[in-house]
Amino acid sequence: MHQPSAASPWRAADVKGLVITRTHTSNPTTKEITMLWYAIVFLIIAIVAGFFGFLGVAGLAATIAKVLFVIFIILFIVSLIFGRRRV
Repeated sequence: MHQPSAASPWRAADVKGLVITRTHTSNPTTKEITMLWYAIVFLIIAIVAGFFGFLGVAGLAATIAKVLFVIFIILFIVSLIFGRRRV
């Protein structure tokens, strides 16, 4: 089996077989750029969510969610009782 040289951008690691991974790349691929884009987007979402969490908006959202949950449970039970009736 061919072992990569020290100058090669590939390295081999034995984890239940041979796993070959890139150690570096000079040209980022479309997948890498897309992954970086999603990482940045989720970082911004996490920062905004944390900001709202510290301001107490999360408590208000939880209260609204509880009210909506009760309303939809009542509507679900009513629809089970009355349901569609065949004509």
